[in-house]
Amino acid sequence: MRRIFLVSAFIAAMALTQAMARTVKVGIINTYSGPLASGGDQIERGIRLYMKLHEKDLPPGVTIELIRRDDTGPSPEIAKRLAQELITRDKVQMLAGFYWTPNALAVAPLATEAKVPMIIMNASTAFITTKSPYIVRVSFSVWQGAYPLGIWAAKNGLKSVYTLVSDYGPGIDNEMAFTKGLLSAGGTIVAAVRMPVTTPDFVAYLQRAKDVKPDAVFAFVPDSKEAASLMKSFDAIGLRSDGVKLLGSGSLTPDNELPAMGDAAIGTITMQQYSAAATRPANLAFVADYHAEFGATEEPSFYALDAYDGMAAIFHVVIARNGDIDPDKTMELLKTWKYDSPRGPIMIDPETRDIIQNEYLRRVDKVDGKLRNTELETFPMVKDPWKEFNKGQ
Repeated sequence: MRRIFLVSAFIAAMALTQAMARTVKVGIINTYSGPLASGGDQIERGIRLYMKLHEKDLPPGVTIELIRRDDTGPSPEIAKRLAQELITRDKVQMLAGFYWTPNALAVAPLATEAKVPMIIMNASTAFITTKSPYIVRVSFSVWQGAYPLGIWAAKNGLKSVYTLVSDYGPGIDNEMAFTKGLLSAGGTIVAAVRMPVTTPDFVAYLQRAKDVKPDAVFAFVPDSKEAASLMKSFDAIGLRSDGVKLLGSGSLTPDNELPAMGDAAIGTITMQQYSAAATRPANLAFVADYHAEFGATEEPSFYALDAYDGMAAIFHVVIARNGDIDPDKTMELLKTWKYDSPRGPIMIDPETRDIIQNEYLRRVDKVDGKLRNTELETFPMVKDPWKEFNKGQ
């Protein structure tokens, strides 16, 4: 009888465990291959690091399965096909990643139709979150950095500026946001130039800047390898020696690419939500964990940090729901999410489903022989200015 009782108890326990066991499937659409994959690699590192450190925090019996798909670059048709497969065949309960704006926009209607929440870990064109009620962004809007940088430039003697941006959503947003900020503070745009998304040679574009003799060049390119090329061309053509300042979004000086840029990057001023050089305790811990996982010479960029925080948002939902994922309840949880990130305090604006966060004015300095994005000034808890300007429209 005792044996029968023990066997029955064991069977009952196993049945209860299986009933409690839940696997949450998250589809990751990211750039894992191609000439513009360096940022995607950083996103993957941020995802992996958070998973490794926090899987132990999941409720008993609950697991997260990440199903990764490679969009190969700014390829909206590929991204749409991958999302369809993830939703219909793999039955994912959330989608995440999205390095590229056109890819995120292509998937947005599918998220709405299938009611699958999308967590944007990078794509930064302002209006993305307006394209589906199931989108939330944990990275940044271009306007959050470029608009206040324009105001700062005009107020600090950089009145005439030549803008040079890649000709797609985030580049155009950068141009518009910086210009609006600069003009509002009394500055002028001497020329506004847009380039192809992949530009192997920046010399001709920068020569035009040299000819008009601006106080500064404001630049945006989508990939860190291109940023390094632009930086070296800016220095080689003599703009820096002429006293022209180089300004840009944080993608111009990602922390992981600064060593490859060399001294040509020194003095570059950017506005961004993160710097690996920040001395906030949460960031010191994050950087130490990153070094332990990927090597002491490897620096995390904002791509890695934003993906890390994106996983924190996903874990918040999974833990709160004990693995029982409902799309509308997921969105309610995400719309009220707050988190003490390595970048500082962050929260989601429940009205716009976009992130509210600090922006930092940064300058590339050489500190103890290493190039660092030194934080000079904090602009606290910035909402996306584009949405503020377009309320009611």
